[in-house]
Amino acid sequence: MIMKSRAITLSGIAVLCLFQLCLSSCGEDDLKKAAPLSAKDKLILNRDRTTDVNITYSDSALVKATATAPILDKITPKNGAVYQEMPEGVRIKFLNEKQGVKGSVTSDYAIQRESEKLVIFRRNVVVVNEELTFNTEELTWDQNKRMFFSPTGVVTKPDGTVINANNFSATEDFSIFKFEQGFGEAYVDKKFGE
Repeated sequence: MIMKSRAITLSGIAVLCLFQLCLSSCGEDDLKKAAPLSAKDKLILNRDRTTDVNITYSDSALVKATATAPILDKITPKNGAVYQEMPEGVRIKFLNEKQGVKGSVTSDYAIQRESEKLVIFRRNVVVVNEELTFNTEELTWDQNKRMFFSPTGVVTKPDGTVINANNFSATEDFSIFKFEQGFGEAYVDKKFGE
């Protein structure tokens, strides 16, 4: 009987030692190393992800634009309106009446605020059409006003004219644009002023 009691005591001690060893391997530093939730993630109620996205915009049964994005996240915040985010960028092609491409917008990131009808393009934003190329780091498409806006950017024309522009705005098709405090290089025809 004494032998059984010692065996039970020794196995109990062994289990306690193993338990203590397991507890000591989880130190305070492990908690500090764990990735904390960002403030942005704490505010999100739901995030639905779609990959390899193709979107078609139409008006009066006529396709006006197509868009492609590697990832589209539809985000439902705990407070506020639903929005869509394209964290790996987007490419939009604007189409004419014959469904030919008349211009494009590309960026490395975009966010669409559905309730405000705004699309904000960020990082390496490039707008191309027959009349110009516009490069900027931020461009806002206001669908209510049917206008594009940018705080600053560079306009390049096919003739080689380069204009650095502040407070840039343009119609949806970029056929009319204006800006403030522009400077750059312009090329004029030899017959200019005759």
